[in-house]
Amino acid sequence: MSAARGRVSAMDLLAGPDPVHLPEDAADVELAQGAEPMDVARRHPASPAAWAALAAAAQRAGAPDVAVYAYSRVGYHRSLDMLRRNGWRGNGPVPWEHEPNRGFLRCLALLAESARVIGEDEEWQRCSEFLRSTSPAAYDALLGD
Repeated sequence: MSAARGRVSAMDLLAGPDPVHLPEDAADVELAQGAEPMDVARRHPASPAAWAALAAAAQRAGAPDVAVYAYSRVGYHRSLDMLRRNGWRGNGPVPWEHEPNRGFLRCLALLAESARVIGEDEEWQRCSEFLRSTSPAAYDALLGD
């Protein structure tokens, strides 16, 4: 190996991890066509988009705060599984601009919001900061002050 190839440049160290772009989610298509979120979550239980839609629908319907929290927490954990399978190593950008990432980002925002509502302040803080660091655009769109 040449000496030049073996060196790590300062730019390499500052660049950080590559953005993660999740694959298309079949649940997004069904939801866009008006399918009920509960039915979509049953058909696609690993889908972040399905759980985000289910949590948002529960929130709009006035479901108990703990139900919204539970749906968004399931979606958050399913999202972490999917992110890891697609190269994410615990940090780095997950761009809002890439549509298939939005299920995860919505779950994270809903989890943050519902944690705040039920008085889980540490989780509110952790999740809202995680959203801000992962996707500033998603933070602005979903939780922006």
